[in-house]
Amino acid sequence: MFATTNPASPFPTPTKIRPKSLSIINQTILPTKFSPSISLPSNSPTLSLHHKTHNLNFTIRATNPTADISSIVDSCPKPPTLKSRLHNGETLYGLFLCSFSPILAEIAGLSGYDFVVVDMEHGYGEISDALYCLQALAATQTPAILRLPESSATWAKKALDLGPQGIMLPMIDSPKAAKKAVSYCRYPPNGVRGAAHPIVRASGYGIDAGYLSNCEEELLIMCQVESEEAVEKIEEIAAVDGVDCIQMGPLDLSASMGYLWDPGNKKVREMMNVAEKAVLGSSGGGGGAYLAGFAMPHDTPEDLKARGYRMVSGAVDVGLFKSAAVEDVKKFKMSLMQEVSDDEEEREKDGDEKYWSE
Repeated sequence: MFATTNPASPFPTPTKIRPKSLSIINQTILPTKFSPSISLPSNSPTLSLHHKTHNLNFTIRATNPTADISSIVDSCPKPPTLKSRLHNGETLYGLFLCSFSPILAEIAGLSGYDFVVVDMEHGYGEISDALYCLQALAATQTPAILRLPESSATWAKKALDLGPQGIMLPMIDSPKAAKKAVSYCRYPPNGVRGAAHPIVRASGYGIDAGYLSNCEEELLIMCQVESEEAVEKIEEIAAVDGVDCIQMGPLDLSASMGYLWDPGNKKVREMMNVAEKAVLGSSGGGGGAYLAGFAMPHDTPEDLKARGYRMVSGAVDVGLFKSAAVEDVKKFKMSLMQEVSDDEEEREKDGDEKYWSE
């Protein structure tokens, strides 16, 4: 049952709900997020919840003493997935996390980003480091996407076992490569993903009995298009069954075209435009893929949204900190320069007054 231990609850009047296998009494509707912890008394499986903001404790207790804890977990409502939100027409805004700092991951989640991409391609961590970031994001109920260092079965297997909502595979240059990428995310017979579902984090270490039934349907598979060769075949890539999003890579694309130092070059932008139209024509969610991208100084998040991008990443955590730090130092240094300038003006003024007074 949901039962608050604080009689002076500031929440609305309790509402009674009775999902299967649970007796819920005096359930209080929570206006903010809360984090669950699980305890298993020998005589009655129990799910204990603590609402930190208001210092309230809640308990779900199975009416059937023999009920398995997994049935209790399955009965708890889950927030909508990234995939379902895209299907419902939402445009999602996210951040790339390259620092692999769980603290910055938690701040990003609390700030309200729709998703956070933990970047193992250009970021400073690997699988074990990514785990702490995913745990920090989970505490804020913010979906994580793992970007792999390369598109391979080994990296995909290790990443998926951590339980991200999405996976981003780099340098997908052909429909064949896209089909391989999808196969890395599917268990046999539909793919080649290795099975360790009874013990990995993705399945709640085996507690989530519905994991195998839902994992492939809920996973968001994102293929990165980052070269001229890939753009030429982008429509075919977007049409591959299982590819949910095409993530445009403007920096690598500009490099492949010979404009490494000029990603905003007119020819690069024209190539991007061709790619975007091809993906948008694939009818995302209905046999095609959604368009995802990263904002640039010459191409803002608002610009991407206006052109039909459904997943927009506006910044990198390292870049945000860099900009804030540089601006902070600049502001202080400028204030020192202003003080020196004011002192010089004051001295000149005093000198002029002394001259004329003599």
